[in-house]
Amino acid sequence: MKITRGFTLIELMIVVAVVAVLAAIAIPAYSEQVRKGRRADAIQGTSQLRLELERWRADNPSYANSAPASPNYPALPVSPFYVFAIVNPTPAGYSITATPQGAQASDDCGVLTQVSGTAKPAWAKAACN
Repeated sequence: MKITRGFTLIELMIVVAVVAVLAAIAIPAYSEQVRKGRRADAIQGTSQLRLELERWRADNPSYANSAPASPNYPALPVSPFYVFAIVNPTPAGYSITATPQGAQASDDCGVLTQVSGTAKPAWAKAACN
């Protein structure tokens, strides 16, 4: 009697099918966790900018930069996944936005907004808050 070693084609196909099912479940879950991590970076960036604007306001009469060439005005955070902006700074307040870009552009949460006088930034999609 001859002893055969190795795998049959059916056994190999079953292994390939199991790996494909696991990958179909794991890859979207991993991608969502990566997007969540990038959202945390956006929150950190808006919070940092908010603190710098408050520090600016402590030394100046307005949140707005009256001297556009002022080297002390808070610089916008740089991120490959979000574009930060200070929208309409006035003497009494400001609004900071973090707009997703690049790989994060397809994120369902949308734009993150921090308004002066609020403790926490808010996402455009309420379910993400």
